[in-house]
Amino acid sequence: MRVLAAVAATAVLLTATACNDGQNRVAAAPAPTTGPSATGGAALPPAAASAAGSARPTAASSATGAGRSAAPARAAAAACDPVPAGSYWRAEVSRLPRHARSATYVASIGTGASLTADFGSGQWDGGPIGIPVTVAPAGTPSVPVRFDYADESDRGPYRIPRNAKIEGGPSGSGDRHIIVYDPAACRAYELFDAHPAGNGWQAGSGAVYDLHSQRLRPDGWTSADAAGLPILPGLVRYEEVAAGHVDHAVRITVPRSQAAHLWPARHHAGRPDSALPPMGLRLRLRAGVDPNRFPPQARAVVRALQTYGAIVADNGSAWYVSGAPDQRWNNDQLQTLKRLKGSDFEAVDATGLMVNRNSAAARS
Repeated sequence: MRVLAAVAATAVLLTATACNDGQNRVAAAPAPTTGPSATGGAALPPAAASAAGSARPTAASSATGAGRSAAPARAAAAACDPVPAGSYWRAEVSRLPRHARSATYVASIGTGASLTADFGSGQWDGGPIGIPVTVAPAGTPSVPVRFDYADESDRGPYRIPRNAKIEGGPSGSGDRHIIVYDPAACRAYELFDAHPAGNGWQAGSGAVYDLHSQRLRPDGWTSADAAGLPILPGLVRYEEVAAGHVDHAVRITVPRSQAAHLWPARHHAGRPDSALPPMGLRLRLRAGVDPNRFPPQARAVVRALQTYGAIVADNGSAWYVSGAPDQRWNNDQLQTLKRLKGSDFEAVDATGLMVNRNSAAARS
């Protein structure tokens, strides 16, 4: 790996770890069950279909911005799935073989550590709990973005509204991700360590994703995430849970990772230790866990972890599942996910899903 890429990997590692200062932030937040969506503008749709192609119910609409009709954005979103169909995010892993190094990887993450929903309602330390998603209104102009690691960032254009929500809030000191979903263009724009700069943004790294495409980033490139993967498809979103389904794998963080990555990851930010999980590793909740032990909002996440699993995407706190903030989350329900421990998980061998090492497409 080039020297600059190595420096970038180290920066991502240090910053990702720093963003998880609040180990119990979901527990500390209030738990309202109704209120506006955190996305701003139209709500993101739940994905149109599962990997098997079954129809899914439509989630209730969220509140829109004052004085703005959300109908055009919703119509565009209906034809643009935030979780691309046929991709590795959609691949079921419940029947895949257990990885030969499963016990080693799980032990390195922490067998006694609890699964934690790194999202919820309310605020922690002045910012929303989770990684917010901004829906770009129709006609959002492109703006310039300057990157610290420009050689591994997409040049753009980036359609990022001036009022785009930042992870941790405007004064946040963590990863400061910006995730923008543009249903009209069917694209996602993602920034890491984003700060306003003139009429645009300054960021550590960034990526633009065509949500109709299965093309992966160049191997060795980071993204807004250490694994070089998109963040949007791996977030747990309220609209999905309200519809009763989370039909995709979820993004998860681990304390330390290996200096290696597995398909579909394109980048790593770890150390040369084969006992640590590589970026892109697929983890699965054991089949013996009964989802019915959990309240509705947590139950949907449990079922997703059994069916689609989780993908190691960044360094941070152990077993932290990423999601988008929303005032309708019930934090008490999400807290019940802490009943699950690392010992309830296993790593799976996902090599059989790969169609082409440079493609996100996965065998069903």
